[in-house]
Amino acid sequence: MDQLLAIRTFVRVAEAGSFAKAADQMNLPRSSVSKLVQDLEAHLGAKLVERTTRSVTITAEGFAYHERALRLIADLDEMDGTVAGGRSTPKGRLRVDIGSVMANQILIPRLPEFQALYPDIDLLLGVSDRSVDLVGEGIDCVIRGGVLADSALKARKLCELDFVVCAAPSYLAGRLKPEHPDDLREHRIASYFSALSGKPFPLLLQRGDERYDYLPAVPGMSVNESTAHLNSMLAGLGIGQTFGFLARPHFKTGALVELLPDWKPELRPLHLVYPADRFPNARLRAFSDWVANLFRDIDSRRG
Repeated sequence: MDQLLAIRTFVRVAEAGSFAKAADQMNLPRSSVSKLVQDLEAHLGAKLVERTTRSVTITAEGFAYHERALRLIADLDEMDGTVAGGRSTPKGRLRVDIGSVMANQILIPRLPEFQALYPDIDLLLGVSDRSVDLVGEGIDCVIRGGVLADSALKARKLCELDFVVCAAPSYLAGRLKPEHPDDLREHRIASYFSALSGKPFPLLLQRGDERYDYLPAVPGMSVNESTAHLNSMLAGLGIGQTFGFLARPHFKTGALVELLPDWKPELRPLHLVYPADRFPNARLRAFSDWVANLFRDIDSRRG
């Protein structure tokens, strides 16, 4: 038995909650994953998982072994990163998930720099606006906006982002610009809706103690993907609210016009998030430090 591979396989099964998912994530046959865990249990003389036709449950012994196995794997990865007198760079697979507009506007254009610094990291970049299951999908970290309430996650704040309300000149032509949130009732809204619930997110408008959570009052259009949302405003489909760093370059060119500049919601924090029970390896630490510097450039607190 390859004990190290068996330990890594058990950790993946425990985190994925499924032999099938673990096999897919490790690119191994399902029979091999099952055999490795069985061999590890036989070697230990202890049951690590309880199997049913639909799920995998970790035993008390399995939980204790999983915690120590994580430390062992983290130490081994660290050893790999310091081999040959510290001349090697972090290496191996790193799965990162990020929203579409952040990926296309911020991260991907700068990834050649990351590849040059860490050529041995195999980066798997999941790009979508949907919520992801970090553990179940084998994701190392996700870049996510908003307040974090899940105690099973650890987070590193990357920046804070502001919002602006805007529209294209082609939409505003022949229409009165809104001077107050109440004026939006006469306008079409290019809004963003949740891919999970199908419900639109309101425009958040705040000035001092006054606050409006505005939902469209007249027919308009909605999308559930952030790059498409920006493009819908550029196309003149209505008034929308988006991140300031996305809109400001279009303000300079005249492709978008800022509206209601005195009505600003609170800044939105952006975090790099990873499971609390996972020890950050050299790959994750390298990416975390690099991406923190990257997103510092759009931090609204700096302006």
